[in-house]
Amino acid sequence: MNRKLMEILACPIDKHFPLELVELASKEEIISEGIIFCSKCSRYYPIIEEIPIMLPDELRDKNQDIEFLNKHRNILPDKIIVKGIPWHL
Repeated sequence: MNRKLMEILACPIDKHFPLELVELASKEEIISEGIIFCSKCSRYYPIIEEIPIMLPDELRDKNQDIEFLNKHRNILPDKIIVKGIPWHL
């Protein structure tokens, strides 16, 4: 995902803008792994293989979400691990 995309992205659930970005792996302007976080509704959206997965809760792959969070558990902020939705779904 190109870092400049953050200038236009809004939460698909509550339309909140701006969103927070946690970069886990990047090269220059391309983010290959990370998390986009909505501070209004506490939802997170993973960036996997340069693709932000910004789907409604019912369309998300919960196993993929759990695997991603477990993989990066030690470096992600607590607000994502503890309060992030759909982590509790």
